[in-house]
Amino acid sequence: MNSDITALASRVRLLLMDVDGVMTDGKLYNVPGPDGKMAETKAFDSQDGIALQWMHWKGIKTGLISGRVSPATVERATQTKFSYIYQGHIEKIPILQEILADAKIESSQVAYIGDDLTDVVVMRRVGLAIATANARPEVKKLAHYVTRQPGGQGAVREVIELILKAQGYWTEILQKYEIEA
Repeated sequence: MNSDITALASRVRLLLMDVDGVMTDGKLYNVPGPDGKMAETKAFDSQDGIALQWMHWKGIKTGLISGRVSPATVERATQTKFSYIYQGHIEKIPILQEILADAKIESSQVAYIGDDLTDVVVMRRVGLAIATANARPEVKKLAHYVTRQPGGQGAVREVIELILKAQGYWTEILQKYEIEA
């Protein structure tokens, strides 16, 4: 791992992210409900989910800022102990400022994972800007780190492992599961 990235990750107190294309592969599924109305749903990666819980255990907050509104997103964020859940916000800077004020941290202590153009404005304002492997080329160009895994297929887990390793928590996580470090 690049020592500059490790140094940036060691400062992270809050991990924020987009949803579609980051927590998911970006596909949206419309399925009929019992009343015949269409409902939108999405698929989330289970390994991302356990890693998000590890962040909670270690006192590192997590949050999402999404342009779309989806009950599936709220359910997943609740299951994985997100501190901040903001949906329906294409303009993300006011939300970032609100979160920073509430968390009482500096923007340099925030990591953000994005994949599309609407994420760049946040990425430019945080300490560790991350693009998923499936991100737009313009987003990758501005990121400090680009994941090997695409969104919805382990990108969030990859970032969390990077942060936990940089902060010295990884060995403890492995030991919890009786794995030799």
